[in-house]
Amino acid sequence: MKKIESKALNVYYGDTRAVKDISLQVEKNTVLALIGPSGCGKSTFLRCINRMNDIIPGTRIEGELLIDGEPVYQNKYDVTTLRRKVGMVFQKSNPFPKTIFENIAYGLRINGIKDKYEIEKKVESSLKATALWDEVKDRLHQSAIGFSGGQQQRLCIARTIAIQPEIILMDEPASALDPISTQKIEELIHELKNDYTIIIVTHNMQQAARVSDYTAFFYMGDLVELNKTEKIFTKPDLEMTEKYITGKFG
Repeated sequence: MKKIESKALNVYYGDTRAVKDISLQVEKNTVLALIGPSGCGKSTFLRCINRMNDIIPGTRIEGELLIDGEPVYQNKYDVTTLRRKVGMVFQKSNPFPKTIFENIAYGLRINGIKDKYEIEKKVESSLKATALWDEVKDRLHQSAIGFSGGQQQRLCIARTIAIQPEIILMDEPASALDPISTQKIEELIHELKNDYTIIIVTHNMQQAARVSDYTAFFYMGDLVELNKTEKIFTKPDLEMTEKYITGKFG
């Protein structure tokens, strides 16, 4: 079942076309990895899905981007609803300067949840889902800023899933983390796939191979190749893809 679809999507920053005629589909409850060199349009495409590019002056979108068959760039589409449906985890973990509990409860409250018991329940379930509960259950009212980088990133994921989005976008979520924290994030992605559709931007080829069902290779704003991850990494259709994956690029 198609969850996300782009049709001839172009993104312009002023006169520069950063993303060129991208047409792809993402199935529900799958992980799509976006790979390619820096500046190739991966993050620009990712940010189209929750309309984060709207806040950049001079941005223009052509073509269509649909979620559940509905075009998200039509005038009547409510951006607040979109961002509730599409959560985002950034490269640099960005916990709020609040307690661990409040980091998650804050998002629930601004989404209209007032019931104290329900908030407590959702905080606990989000921390359990990100394998943080056992590490933090005795210090929920301490600041999240003292966390390690890996714990902060998992807290940001817990904060994202607390409001129960349907899609999670991840922009290099493990690039600043040590190998053990990276492994925990990757294991978490495997678990989350049962409930969410995930798109991850990564420069790490091994990570893309480990966590994703499908991989899309971007270059200079173009979608060069999209296929099942196993095929992309063992027998890609294009020589250009093979060169990039094997490090013989450029």
